[in-house]
This record gives sequence, C-alpha cells and structure tokens, in this order.
Amino acid sequence: MLHSLTQLSSLLSDLPKGQLFVLTDSHTKVHCLPLFAESIGDFSYHLLTLEAGEVTKNLTSVQLVWDFLLKHRATREAVLVNLGGGMITDLGGFAAATYMRGIRFVNIPTTLLAMVDASSGGKTGFDYKGVKNAIGTFTLPLATLIHLDFLRTLPAEELLSGFAEMLKHALIASKEEWVNLLQLLQEELPHEQLVEALGSTGVLQASIAIKEKVVAQDPHETGLRKILNFGHTVGHAIESAALERNALPHGYCVLWGMVAEVYLSVVKLGCPREVLQQLTQIMLQYYGRPQCNCKQREQLIQRMYQDKKNSANRTPNFTLLRAVGEPEINQYVSEKDIDEALEYLFSL
Repeated sequence: MLHSLTQLSSLLSDLPKGQLFVLTDSHTKVHCLPLFAESIGDFSYHLLTLEAGEVTKNLTSVQLVWDFLLKHRATREAVLVNLGGGMITDLGGFAAATYMRGIRFVNIPTTLLAMVDASSGGKTGFDYKGVKNAIGTFTLPLATLIHLDFLRTLPAEELLSGFAEMLKHALIASKEEWVNLLQLLQEELPHEQLVEALGSTGVLQASIAIKEKVVAQDPHETGLRKILNFGHTVGHAIESAALERNALPHGYCVLWGMVAEVYLSVVKLGCPREVLQQLTQIMLQYYGRPQCNCKQREQLIQRMYQDKKNSANRTPNFTLLRAVGEPEINQYVSEKDIDEALEYLFSL
C-alpha cells in the first residue's frame, strides 16, 4: 500500500493522455479535490461528481459511472481514481471492475472509515433492494493512498464512525490493540489532536495492517476473512432497515452491532463480561443508543437472514469472540438468543 499523495504522479506516469478519470461526491469535490489536483500538477483528468451519502450507493449511480467512462472514451488502459469515503470507493471500484471486464482503479479514501475499512481489501459493490452491499466483486485496487490531512475536514461524527471499525479490528486482533484504543479514548482529545494522535501513535497504521494481514490470507472470504464481519450481522441489519427512512453512519451501526454480538459472545462462548461493559460504556459515551425499539426486533432478525455469510437452511451466521483477540467464525445463533441480544442493546 502507498501512503502518500506525492507518489500518485509516478503511479500514473505511463498513463495515456485522456485516460485518467476521477470520481468524487459533492463533499469531497469541495474539500478534497483541490489537494488531489495539486498533487498531480498539470496531469489532465475527467471528473464525475455524485451526491454524497449512502442513498447514492445504488445501481443508478453505477450506471452513471459507466456512462461517464463511455462518454469520454475510456479504454482498458484507463485509471479511475475514487476520491471519497466508502460509498465512493465501493461503488467506483465496482464500476471499474466491471467496465470493459475491468480497468485499473486507485482508492484515495478521505474518511477514517474508508481508510481503515472500505478502501482496502478489494471488496467493491453497492446496495440493492434494501440490502447493504448485495451486489459486488472482489477486485483489488492498483493502489490505496492514505493522506491524513483529509481527516481534518471531517465532522466528529465521521471520525467516530471510522473509529468504530478500528475498535472492531482491535477486538478481533489482540488485547494490546484494544488497550491502546481504550487509552486513546480516555484522553478525550479534541478533533485536531485526535487526528494527529491517530498518525503519531501508530494506531491507524496498526488498524489498516490488521485488515491487510487477514485479507492477504483469505482474499475471497472463504474462511478467516469472516472475522472482519464481527459486529456486521446485527450492524448491517440496523443499517439496512434505516435505509428505508434515512441513512445512518456505517460505523455507528457496526458499533451497535458489536455491542449485541459481544453480548452473544458472553452468553455463547464465555467471553469476559468486562469486554461487554467496556464496549457498552464507549457506546453510551460517544455513539448514543440506536434509534430502534423492541417492536423492530423481528424485522431486524429477518434482515439478518439476508446476510452474505449465511448458509442455506441455517439460522443467522455470526462471528463472535471467545475473548479479545480470539474471534470465532461460523457461529449459528438461534432467533431466541438474537432477540435477547437485541433486547439488551435496546434497553441501554
């Protein structure tokens, strides 16, 4: 992985004229595109901007990208730069992976969530018929460029959304990583200092490395990579249900999902209750309660049956924790136990 925009020009040095394409959203066009343009100097490019937000992550937007590439005569030598958060890197990656059977693409994540999750690992896709990431491919980018200055443009909610995925990585990786993040939270740093600390303490690099190590061993999610889905079975159900009304930050949904799934881990695998207490406290202090109620539990359980990890004729499939750093994949959980975990989450 490359970690600096300064390396982008050399990456594109052999690109034919007129074959650089840039995808942004309405936020990153304003806040991030000027820095990108400065980094490539006089290199010309074609620009497409989509409306920001998860509601844009759909087939219609994918078609807009395909139309954009066709209109400007993109060939198989083209490179698509996805400059934005997870919506842009997921959707742009899918469009590139399927245009003319695949063109190269570069991810430049501009949110913390995209830096630690969406932009690496090779997962591309979009939401379809109310199901989160229902359609997609496994296609690795040509490169992923990390630039911390983009984080200074983010509101606190976006930083917290990304931090939730970092918490997930720590919980599945090791006690050391978990303690490092707990200590960082205890310092209650203001926005600017938190951005600095993410880089200077090494926790951001460590979080990215955790995911990269897992993906390298299981690129197509046939086994080990399922540990990265911790928190996502419940989290995606909450997020998908919310799409019917208004989109919720992905990281918040994952954090709420992790609380419910650590509860299941305590009940099913004997995970130390201290972990549940720590995560619950983080939720209440920083993320708040999910805007769900007990009447929605049945609907959420039905959405969990649509999760991609599931097997036919089985109850929903979870990744749970035996302890911090000891994830267990393929944990099939009864509806009764799921309902109990949701009741815990909604009662906080």
